[in-house]
Amino acid sequence: MKKLLDLDNWNRKEHFLFFKQMQEPFFGVNVTIDCTKAYETSKAQGISFFIYYLHKTLMAINAFENFKYRIENTHIYIHDRIDGSATISRADGTFGFSLIEYHPDYAIFEQTAITEINRIQSTTGLFTREFKDDNVIHFSAIPWLNFTSLSHARSMTFPDSCPKISFGKMMVSKKGKRKMSMSVHVHHGLMDAMHVGQMVDYFQEIMNQ
Repeated sequence: MKKLLDLDNWNRKEHFLFFKQMQEPFFGVNVTIDCTKAYETSKAQGISFFIYYLHKTLMAINAFENFKYRIENTHIYIHDRIDGSATISRADGTFGFSLIEYHPDYAIFEQTAITEINRIQSTTGLFTREFKDDNVIHFSAIPWLNFTSLSHARSMTFPDSCPKISFGKMMVSKKGKRKMSMSVHVHHGLMDAMHVGQMVDYFQEIMNQ
């Protein structure tokens, strides 16, 4: 479900109209996330760390309205739920785009994620399903690199307002602290750095629980 944002009474109307006309309206930031507690929790429970922090990411995304905004033509719609379109790797070195529905109950989300991951890994090609709606984030794990910045391949002529979130290689300190790079790219017409900061702070908070 989605509803139309009242643009005329939105305090960011001028910001939206300014940034949406740009050839590249996205901006990106890179932060470091402490994942010590989250990793320990996932391993203690015998669950996939990847699925665990994907769920935490979607929990944080769904907690902030600006991350639920999507642009359709000249309008902004607010979705009631944002799902994850994660890149899922295969044994042959390729990957496919998935669609994993968000659910606040981790057990339900985990089963949905496992089913979709298994489906992607038993198929070939990049697009193995339809994506009828854009109520998703584009999500990727890059466990081979401890990156300090990241850019994305984008067609400037293709309408896109979905946030893009990526995680890098987990680094372990001599004291056992675990950290990962987190890259967040968002449409500047829909939000500012303040909104990204609020989401990242909340994400770190729930990773520490």
